[in-house]
Amino acid sequence: MKKQAWLLALAVVAGCADMGAGRSADSTMSAPGVESEARSRAKIFTELGFAYFNRSQMKVALDEARKAIGIDNRYGPAYHLLGLIYMDLEEDRLAEDNFRKALDIDRADSDAHNSYGWFMCTRGRYDAGLAQFQEAMRNPLYDKPELAMTNSGLCSEKKGDLKQAEAYYNKALKLAPNAPLPIIKLAGLNFRMGNLNEAQRLLSRHQQISPPTAEALWLGLKIERKLGDKSQEAAYNQQLRRNFPEAPETQLLLRGQYE
Repeated sequence: MKKQAWLLALAVVAGCADMGAGRSADSTMSAPGVESEARSRAKIFTELGFAYFNRSQMKVALDEARKAIGIDNRYGPAYHLLGLIYMDLEEDRLAEDNFRKALDIDRADSDAHNSYGWFMCTRGRYDAGLAQFQEAMRNPLYDKPELAMTNSGLCSEKKGDLKQAEAYYNKALKLAPNAPLPIIKLAGLNFRMGNLNEAQRLLSRHQQISPPTAEALWLGLKIERKLGDKSQEAAYNQQLRRNFPEAPETQLLLRGQYE
């Protein structure tokens, strides 16, 4: 599955540069200065790996993660990075092995719980994925609980439990009222449930706090098409074609696949 197909893991990655420190595997045999230097180098290579991952340069990201582990094989975020890379490459066994390794090292790593949960949701293991999001939110020091809550909404939506999805999105917005992601997801859910006016209201709210995205423009187009506002539909059509010519949403538009 390509990275753009799991946008929530994208949001995870954005916060992954701030990685916690732990103890090196050979710390009992190393002087404190050496241990600190090894952990620092592993962190640098891992941060580089995340940067390359975000640019879809998977081979380089993989090399950086392996360098980090070669220096400090007890640095959990490096295994988290490997899990994300292998998830993107659809190497599911390796992805799961590395997510588990990251969590074996640090059970309180909420970012790793979040990524592992999204991995399971995209593979149809919805309940297991939801349990991982709950673990992420269990950590009182987690600085992105709205992300795990939004992921829970998406996972519930994939599962077909729309009411539960709606509840999770609303909880995410209580945690972070101006977070664009749960707003657009809740707007899309309302459209899916036939609540067009509420979908339109939420989309307008999203437009006030976020630059236009292909997802938002496509949703706006579909809402106005259902409401019969041809002028506004045409405006969304033009923006989507002009600003996001290669986006999957634009390809759906060109094929006339509105449902």
